[in-house]
Amino acid sequence: MALPKKLKDLNLFSNGDSWQGIVQSVTLPTLTRKIEEWRGGGMDGPVGIDMGLDGLLTCQWTVGGLVESIFDNFGSARIDADMLRMTGSYERDDVDDASAVEVVMRGRHTEIDMGDAQPGENTEHQVTSTLSYYKLIIDGTTKIEIDLPNGVFKVNGEDRLAGRRQRLGI
Repeated sequence: MALPKKLKDLNLFSNGDSWQGIVQSVTLPTLTRKIEEWRGGGMDGPVGIDMGLDGLLTCQWTVGGLVESIFDNFGSARIDADMLRMTGSYERDDVDDASAVEVVMRGRHTEIDMGDAQPGENTEHQVTSTLSYYKLIIDGTTKIEIDLPNGVFKVNGEDRLAGRRQRLGI
C-alpha cells in the first residue's frame, strides 16, 4: 500500500513579497486544451484536433484580512502587471518522501472580492488573476511552461510550439 503526496503547507509571494501567515488558499489554473471534433472522408469516426489552450488561465487566491498591495496594479493595462509565485510542500505519510512544488504566474488582477465586512468576524479577501504566463516546477524540474504572448508551450522542457514559431518567422 502506498499513500499519495498531499499538500501539507503553502506560501504565496506577490511581486516578491512573502504572504506567509496571510495567504489562506490558492486555486491554481485549470489547464485545458481546446479539442475540435474532425471526421474527414474515409475515416470511420471522428478524432480530436488540438486547437491550443481553451479559455483564459485564471488563478484565484484568498488572503485573511486587508492586504493593501493587492490594489496597487488593479486596472493595469499590462497583461503581466503582477507576479505571483506559489510554493507548496507535498508529503507522504507512509514513507519519508516529499516534493517541492513551485508555480510562477504573471498576469493582472481582474476581480477583488472583499467579502462581508462585519466587526469582530473573520475577514477574507478573494482575488482572481487572469494570467499571461504560467510555469509549474516540481522538485526543480520544469514540467509545464506557458508564455501566451510569446507563443511558448513547453512540456518537460520540450517546446511544442518552436516549429510553429519558426514557420511563422517569429
